[in-house]
Amino acid sequence: MGTIGKKDILGGGNSGNGSYGKLAHFKAEVINRFVEEKSVKTVIEWGCGDGNQLKLANYPQYIGYDISSKAISICREKFKKDTTKRFECSSNINFYNEFSAELSLSLDVLYHLIEDDVYKSYMKLLFESSTKYVCIYSCNYEDRKDIHVRCRKFTDYVDRNFPEWHLIKYIKNRYPVGNGSEQEESWSDFYFYEKCTKNND
Repeated sequence: MGTIGKKDILGGGNSGNGSYGKLAHFKAEVINRFVEEKSVKTVIEWGCGDGNQLKLANYPQYIGYDISSKAISICREKFKKDTTKRFECSSNINFYNEFSAELSLSLDVLYHLIEDDVYKSYMKLLFESSTKYVCIYSCNYEDRKDIHVRCRKFTDYVDRNFPEWHLIKYIKNRYPVGNGSEQEESWSDFYFYEKCTKNND
């Protein structure tokens, strides 16, 4: 899973099970279809991890951020010949003077943001860096699974804090928890938002 600050990345591991195998292919299928249907030209991802999920993506232009410098180094090496992709360490960026895109991605990140202030800052970046669409792949209920996992009812937070954004598509996970091996299942679903203006209200 492409998560910000994953300890396994810092320790030389990978982005987690969600970025590999059938879950990775399912996520790529859904996002690639959305990008094609909406003719999205630019994509920004907050928490790109080791870039394994990105190998399956069809994005015309992409920039990935992660707080892990190790993850960014891995991605830059992995895609060094691909001029359509760029990677930056989010801890070194003044976000509000940097890049935006038509589609902003958050894949398996939200439930790793334990602290409220970190969660709020991340959500602000996620929505304010997009000009048209936001894609969130996460659980959407209140629960504290362990010390490193805090599920949140994020749709309520979006409704309260980003009223100009409307949920336009919900796609249930093809491999939910309890329907496969632990390494090939997830509690996350897809939520796609669109920014509404006077012209498309």
